[in-house]
Amino acid sequence: MRSPIPVNVRSETRARRDRQQDPRLAVNLSRSSKANVFTFSPGTLLCNRYLLFAFSSARSATEIRNYYEGGRGLHAPDRETALALGIATSERMLGICRGRRKFLAASLTLLCIPAITWLYLFAGSFEDGKPVSLSPLESQPHSPRYTASSQRERESLEVRVREVEEENRALRRQLSLAQGRAPAHRRGNHSKTYSMEEGTGDSENLRAGIVAGNSSECGQQPVVEKCETIHVAIVCAGYNASRDVVTLVKSVLFHRRNPLHFHLIADSIAEQILATLFQTWMVPAVRVDFYNADELKSEVSWIPNKHYSGIYGLMKLVLTKTLPPNLERVIVLDTDITFATDIAELWAVFHKFKGQQVLGLVENQSDWYLGNLWKNHRPWPALGRGYNTGVILLLLDKLRKMKWEQMWRLTAERELMGMLSTSLADQDIFNAVIKQNPFLVHKLPCFWNVQLSDHTRSEQCYRDVSDLKVIHWNSPKKLRVKNKHVEFFRNLYLTFLEYDGNLLRRELFGCPSEADVNSENLQKQLSELDEDDLCYEFRRERFTVHRTHLYFLHYEYEPASDHTDVTLVAQLSMDRLQMLEAICKHWEGPISLALYLSDAEAQQFLRYAQGSEVLMSRHNVAYHIVYKEGQFYPVNLLRNVAMKHVGTPYMFLSDIDFLPMYGLYEYLRKSVIQLDLANTKKAMIVPAFETLRYRLSFPKSKAELLSMLDMGTLFTFRYHVWTKGHAPTNFAKWRTATTPYRVEWEADFEPYVVVRRDCPEYDRRFVGFGWNKVAHIMELDAQEYEFIVLPNAYMIHMPHAPSFDITKFRSNKQYRICLKTLKEEFQQDMSRRYGFAALKYLTAENNS
Repeated sequence: MRSPIPVNVRSETRARRDRQQDPRLAVNLSRSSKANVFTFSPGTLLCNRYLLFAFSSARSATEIRNYYEGGRGLHAPDRETALALGIATSERMLGICRGRRKFLAASLTLLCIPAITWLYLFAGSFEDGKPVSLSPLESQPHSPRYTASSQRERESLEVRVREVEEENRALRRQLSLAQGRAPAHRRGNHSKTYSMEEGTGDSENLRAGIVAGNSSECGQQPVVEKCETIHVAIVCAGYNASRDVVTLVKSVLFHRRNPLHFHLIADSIAEQILATLFQTWMVPAVRVDFYNADELKSEVSWIPNKHYSGIYGLMKLVLTKTLPPNLERVIVLDTDITFATDIAELWAVFHKFKGQQVLGLVENQSDWYLGNLWKNHRPWPALGRGYNTGVILLLLDKLRKMKWEQMWRLTAERELMGMLSTSLADQDIFNAVIKQNPFLVHKLPCFWNVQLSDHTRSEQCYRDVSDLKVIHWNSPKKLRVKNKHVEFFRNLYLTFLEYDGNLLRRELFGCPSEADVNSENLQKQLSELDEDDLCYEFRRERFTVHRTHLYFLHYEYEPASDHTDVTLVAQLSMDRLQMLEAICKHWEGPISLALYLSDAEAQQFLRYAQGSEVLMSRHNVAYHIVYKEGQFYPVNLLRNVAMKHVGTPYMFLSDIDFLPMYGLYEYLRKSVIQLDLANTKKAMIVPAFETLRYRLSFPKSKAELLSMLDMGTLFTFRYHVWTKGHAPTNFAKWRTATTPYRVEWEADFEPYVVVRRDCPEYDRRFVGFGWNKVAHIMELDAQEYEFIVLPNAYMIHMPHAPSFDITKFRSNKQYRICLKTLKEEFQQDMSRRYGFAALKYLTAENNS
């Protein structure tokens, strides 16, 4: 039940409400006594001001009575005084009007009486220079009613006024304390909005701090400077963790307003993946440094660890030794973290560390360290519930001075004598150290690490969506964890998982950024293009940097001992995804695929692959995601990405629509040795055929294929649409050939070939449909490759709906004009690079 409000507080509250509702009372009665000439008590001052309004604005005695009988803003003695004097004065004024005096006299009276009364009150309110309490009786000292009893009443009233003044002073002190608490949150949120987003403010509060918008934490946090760099350390190893890091980084970039410096402790796999990703992402004001996790294994390999994170789950212990010595503070995050706020708010918490506090941690929200989860459960020692190390604030400079390395090592050695191994990796050791040295930790509010594992107290960390700061999927079940609000958390996570990362390439205006050579070269190349050129979009695509995520799924490959291994290279988009399983069944060797997908499509592909027994059983298939950007399908860029990450000496340059014959992988490896590809420039041609039937009984031998060719079930590839593309293969000769034979290059020749890994790349100027393979074969010929047709090899093109790019080529005249222009420019470039030998390409083109 609420405590009763003192009379004077209720009165002043009602007075404020009346002033808001009635404009005649809209005078500022809230000024302190220091701002006034008089030093009356609050009740007396209100009485006099209401009296003036009674003189100047009331129309009847009844109205004045209505004003004052409610006690609006006055104490009981003051209310009676104002009522008596107000009614009397009003009746005099209104009597003049009712007596139908002249208008001028009435006007003068109405104007003069308030002024005279005010002067009289001013003069009579002081006795010997001291303020006194006034009443209507005191304004007439020679009245017969002025008696000794009136004097006693006045003295008692003065005593009461002094008591009220003391009560008011006490109340003001209480109110000022209350305003320092609860309203601070409202002011703080407003301050945070301006200081974080716009970097400006109209008051000291805006510049002084931001407030965590959660009722669990009172007080203000200092603002992080607009261009102050925030340092974030993450331990990441392997293919899956690299994928998780991307979602974490997206959530941080989405909310951030400051430059970021990521310190990634990564193994060779994660470094290759993430270095390429950040290099192609090109996010302004983001710097990434890598530290070799494999070199740190010896520092922690002596600690037995049962946690699924393995040895990499212990590497946060050696960050003081790993990170640069001049780095003073860092936020350390697990890969399964999702941010729901600006990371600068967490960075600002460093200013709250006091004394010897060097670790910022959130209390563990499960009962693990209480030791009551099951019978004979024996966790590592911890302070109370212990602390979770998914989010850590480290003061590195102080930790180094405290000799942190020696501290955690001695603790781990001592505890391992009884515990034998860690169950929760580095978290066990951190908690053991804190148990012995509780002064080291600064306890963070639990909304900085809402832990979504089974049977946690995470629901106590938030009362509203706005309370959420950091979500931690620290259960092995991840998105399948049991939680009352798991659907909300899952949707938040999926939002960042499928969010278009290209939209995060935002400039931080007003913050100087480090010079990026790649970005500067790109801007220079784009500035040299003519935007009025009708083929500008085609030319611009050549310089577009597509965000690339290598090895999207787990990949394993062991090189063949005879150095004859061949990788199938292809590219595809979402509409060709159904071909993957069939290709894996036909080709048992390694495969390198470049997939052109959006962020959302990449997650659809992930779910499709994880649900396919065929794809999950193959670990030698490398999936490289090239994220969508621009209006053209960058077919040659995709081929180059897939080629660049081939791990075998040779590669079979195919397309996703083709199914290789059964056993082609082994046949090509034998042909590599037979034709001595290692020491000669040869391109082995695999003859291409096609079918118009969606259901085909795939031929198991050349004889069966020839039979189907004769029956009209199969055809030579594109014989009825683009005969020149494969005519030089000489299918008539191939029908009876038993040994490889050589063919000459001809205009528009575009066979599918097996070449060494060091062959030239595809020309990126050709995008969409048209001339993308033709240009590559022309360059192979210019580099004096021999084209050798394999007599017992074949591949069959499967039918599918026309691609969007071929539809544009057929329907858009300007598309065809630009393609012709690009082709002519390519031939001119060939002449410049290869001299006289390249003239035949111009002649052949004119004759064709």
